[in-house]
Amino acid sequence: MPRFPKSLPRICVALGFPSASQLIQAAEREYKDGNTFLEFRLDHLPDSESGIRAIRSFRKKYADAQILATCRHRLNHGVFKGSIDQQVRILEAAAKSGSAAVDLEIESAERVCSALSALRSAAALIVSYHNFESTPALGHVLRRLQRIPADAYKVAVTARKPTDNFRIVEFARNHQKLPLVAFAMSEVGFATRVLAPSLGCLFTYGAPGDNAGTAPGQIQASLMHSLYRCEKLGRDTRIYGVVADPVAHSKSPAIHNRAFQCRRIDAVYLPFRVERTQLGDWMKMAAGLPVAGFSVTIPHKQKILAHLDAVDPLAKRIGAVNTVWRRAGKWRGANTDAQGVLQPLSRRIRLPHASILIAGYGGAARSAAIALSDAGARVTITGRNLKSAQALARAAKAQTISLGEASSRHFDALVHATPVGMSPQSEDCLFDHRIPAVVVFDMVYNPAQTLLLKRAAEQGLEVIPGSEMLIEQAACQFEIWTGESAPRAAMQDALARHG
Repeated sequence: MPRFPKSLPRICVALGFPSASQLIQAAEREYKDGNTFLEFRLDHLPDSESGIRAIRSFRKKYADAQILATCRHRLNHGVFKGSIDQQVRILEAAAKSGSAAVDLEIESAERVCSALSALRSAAALIVSYHNFESTPALGHVLRRLQRIPADAYKVAVTARKPTDNFRIVEFARNHQKLPLVAFAMSEVGFATRVLAPSLGCLFTYGAPGDNAGTAPGQIQASLMHSLYRCEKLGRDTRIYGVVADPVAHSKSPAIHNRAFQCRRIDAVYLPFRVERTQLGDWMKMAAGLPVAGFSVTIPHKQKILAHLDAVDPLAKRIGAVNTVWRRAGKWRGANTDAQGVLQPLSRRIRLPHASILIAGYGGAARSAAIALSDAGARVTITGRNLKSAQALARAAKAQTISLGEASSRHFDALVHATPVGMSPQSEDCLFDHRIPAVVVFDMVYNPAQTLLLKRAAEQGLEVIPGSEMLIEQAACQFEIWTGESAPRAAMQDALARHG
């Protein structure tokens, strides 16, 4: 009876294309990039025979490739429109043409159970369950699957909240002796796709280089290999991440994973999408995984304080936390955004008695205002809403000024702490003409060169890009979490590569 070899790659690249030629071209690209385990989605092709020929020709050329053939029925979120008997015959033909394994969804398998022995004699059989709406009772799902004799079972559900991830993780951990593939789909379930092999699963799925995935939440295989090092993660790997909504745009995974690699630390940093109302649910999941530490950003920097056992004094004064870690079973919080502002500025100007204009009054502006005030700078707050600026000024013992008046004054430095000019609205700028400072620090890091920085450079001013703050605050986080010096140059390089 065919079984999965121990040498089976931990990432299967899912290929679904509307023509056999496109399928073959994509398969060859992936194979040459080192991905030798490939899923051929035969249901995406206009006729099954072209798919069978594609398998045969590809296996003839690349004999060491492992092919998983799938022909998902349209009633089960696939494309195939024929009968279930035809579906099974196509998979049998795929097996005889060189597929090492075939995938048949439980709905079809239950209707033709007696006919599956012939299929299993030709290839390893995966019986799969998919739920594109929620994460149901997983024990019930497994019992249903195991009624069908198979070589492996696949459980793909949809995570709607953080604890759905914990349920799928616990499910995989508790069934490590079973040949299983288990993960949660959707952006919320991102982490489970990366962690699946480390939980004892046979493999996980990745998308091809053109990002044409076949299911919600699939991650490019190249990122699974290089950024998240999926195959190298194990049960002792420490888990870190960024908690935000939205989170897909975050550069932090690139920065921190490069730092872990550079220092040879067995850890992975993942993006966790956590909606505004789900922070308590996230903390339950974080305790169970377990998560060693995490970054916090919009919209959770203030609300996270209520979930922590200890917060450092500066973070308390700022009223926001961007760094959380666990020590002796207790959650602790700090704010490294402050250092992210202080360090880049102190390399250009002497902070005590320096006159600094801060544009903005949100969380980033608050961190900057309090940190700079503590450093002895004379801080002035401006913004489009003067009342909000005045509220921050009272907390930071600073002055306020209108935007119009600020443009006619002179400051040693301007710290821009609003989202104005951030991609995709990159043509916006608070200062249309003269910029009233010698040094201009823009916290916006996407795009790398904002309109504000372009205008500052044209006026002969010294500029500090937002990437400097991003790297500095991330470096401080890394040092809190690991106790090791942060490899700042490597982190900067990672940001440049993934920016």
